Formats: sequence, structure tokens, C-alpha cells
Amino acid sequence: MPKLSRRAFASALPLGLLGGSLLGGGMIEGSSALAATQDTGKAPVSVTPLAQIRIGRFTVTALTDGYADMPYNYFPGRTAAEVEQAAVAQFTARASGVRFLFNQYLVEDGERRILIDAGAAGSIGQTGRLPQALAALGLQRDQIDAVIVTHMHQDHMGGLILGGKNNYPNAELYIDRRDVAHWTDPAKRNGAPDYLQTSFKMADEVVRLYPRLQAIDGEREIVPGVSIVDLTGHTPGHIGVRVEDGGQSLIMVSDMIFPVVHPGATDVFFLFEQDPAAAKAMRDRFFPRAASEGTLIAATHMPFPGLGRVVADRGQMRWQTADWALQN
Repeated sequence: MPKLSRRAFASALPLGLLGGSLLGGGMIEGSSALAATQDTGKAPVSVTPLAQIRIGRFTVTALTDGYADMPYNYFPGRTAAEVEQAAVAQFTARASGVRFLFNQYLVEDGERRILIDAGAAGSIGQTGRLPQALAALGLQRDQIDAVIVTHMHQDHMGGLILGGKNNYPNAELYIDRRDVAHWTDPAKRNGAPDYLQTSFKMADEVVRLYPRLQAIDGEREIVPGVSIVDLTGHTPGHIGVRVEDGGQSLIMVSDMIFPVVHPGATDVFFLFEQDPAAAKAMRDRFFPRAASEGTLIAATHMPFPGLGRVVADRGQMRWQTADWALQN
């Protein structure tokens, strides 16, 4: 576990909310917005959700590829009834299970564009919206300079190889070497359950289609201010990404935190988790430290934009949504 300093976890300065009420600091066109709210006879306007914050010189934009509802029995460590009861108590219960968002994060410093994860791209639930989100920023996938894949589950790499092609042709690709080794091992694939087979297949495709893949070892800096954090457990090479500049920082923790069940309990897992004991040990170390440091966190599956903090509340850990929008 890396040393996590208070400087590393300083809070971020917000930049703005996009796709809903603000764009680049200015109001969206007033008459069309008013007409959309008054015309109740038409179908709701489809809005691409985007949110931005500043971390020193970096602009970090939260994007989403969509969502899927995970059945209540996908959380070993609790019964389906207990998970549903917790969802009801948090006013987030759905008939089909716990809603997982698939959030991605674009990190820009004026010179490079780094995308953290590439989404499920239609392989799970209602996904495949990341290209639309990038387009809302005026970007195409060939304008991305680097992609960091936090681990090789299908919902984090599906967008890389959608349609059987390299969809980020100009990007360097970074994945932890342990995950590459695990997900391209034929013996592990042969012994894996059916629900993991898509991830194994996609991993082979990623390696084949991305000759610029860098299988990285442990913690390292990708560019000044953007570095890898070792969060192994969920998968053998599960990583996070720290963005840090000017005394401010954000850590994208990927699948360290799942909605409804975390961070209140570390002995609740997710069906896809490869090593529950290691995942629990990592959460046991990370959650209290994050709470004591006031860590600003970005999480893949938490409600959009996935920004929040772990806080200690009368001896119980809970998720506190970050008050990030429209702040001075």
C-alpha cells in the first residue's frame, strides 16, 4: 500500500457541470432549455452527462458509458435479501438489482489527453455511450493519447476493441502486468466460470489489437502528476490512478467501492472478484486511511459522476458525495 499523504488527498476545485446546466462556464441557450422544460407532451430530451473538476493544472472530466443493474445475489458475504434491504434503506432499490454506473474519466493538461478505462461498450446492460460523451466534448477516440485500464474486466476494456478493431489507434495503453498475465493465461481461462469468459476473450483481443500496450509493474508515473496506485485484490493487477498537482489530488479507485454495500462493510464482495480475501484486506487498509485523509475519490460504479469521500460516522464508514459543483 502506498504512503498516502494529506497533500496527496487535498480537495479539488470544481470547474463546471456539463450537459445539464452549464457548459464551459456559460449558461446553455435559455430559450431552448425553457422550451424543453415546458413541452411535457414530448419524450424527455436525451442529455449526455458530463462533469468537470480542476486538479491543479489538470482538467478531469467524468464521463459515463451507461449502466447495468446487478442482481442482489451478486454480492457474496450477504444474502440477496440483505443487499436488497440495504438498497431500500438507501432509497436506491430497483426491481432488477443494484444499479452500477460505468464511469470513465478523461484527464487533460493542455498537452495530453489520458482516458481512464474504456467502458463496457454494450457488452453489459445499457452501455456503449462513451463515444457520444467524448463527442460532446468535441473529441474523437483517435484524439486520445493514452488509456489506462484499471483492470481487465469487460466493463473496463470493452470499448477498446468494440467491432474487433483498435478504437484508440493513437493511444498508448497501460495495464498492470499481473492482470495481463492472468487474463491471457489459457489455463486460468479454462478453469474460469462462464460469466468471466467474455473478459478472457476481450483480454486476448486487447493484446492482439494494441501493439503499443505497456504491461506495467506496480506503481509508476505515467506523466508528471498522473501516477498508478496499487489496489490489487479485486483482480491480481487491479490499480487506481492518482491525479495530483498544485497541492490538490484525486484518486480514481475503480472497483474498490461498490454502491449500497461499500464502504460500510469490507466483507461484502462482488461476483466477479478474483480474490475476495485480498480484496477485503485492501479495503480494510484503504477505507480508514481514505477517511482520515479526506481523500477525494472517483469510483467507476458509484452514481454519476462517481465523486465522493469515505467518511467515518460514529464508527461506521459511509460514502459522502463530494460537494464539488458550482463552488468558488
